[in-house]
Amino acid sequence: MDIIDRSILLLIQKDGKITIKEIAERLNLTTTPIFERVKKLERDKYITSYKGHIDRKKVGLQLIVFCNVTLNLHQTDYLKKFERDIQQFPEVVECYHIAGEFDYLLKIYAQDMEYYQDFLSNKLASLKNISKVQSSFVMTEVKEFSYLQIP
Repeated sequence: MDIIDRSILLLIQKDGKITIKEIAERLNLTTTPIFERVKKLERDKYITSYKGHIDRKKVGLQLIVFCNVTLNLHQTDYLKKFERDIQQFPEVVECYHIAGEFDYLLKIYAQDMEYYQDFLSNKLASLKNISKVQSSFVMTEVKEFSYLQIP
């Protein structure tokens, strides 16, 4: 991967709808080599998908919650089961298996506190093997991830 590939990836991350022509113009190249590079980046899985960013507040998701989960049992089968089970909840937008005091960190979008309480009581609590849950509520979103800075 060279500087041109890195530049292409940065431009695509900033605007997934950018055209080959626009990329070529910004990089002072012709469209054919840019097209070939983009196709190669897709084939080699540097670009894994193109997505639209939706304003969560405009669709009614006012609350962001970071939820730490501790499991009772930590054998591989139990970890895999939790990871499969958590996939069924659309409220959970990110899930990380972490080291430290907790086993998993969940990022959850909810309409409001009442909705989150219902999610916690009726969905998350229905999963077997959960020992402890600790929730933290976002008061101000200071910076949201926008793109990877590729070294």
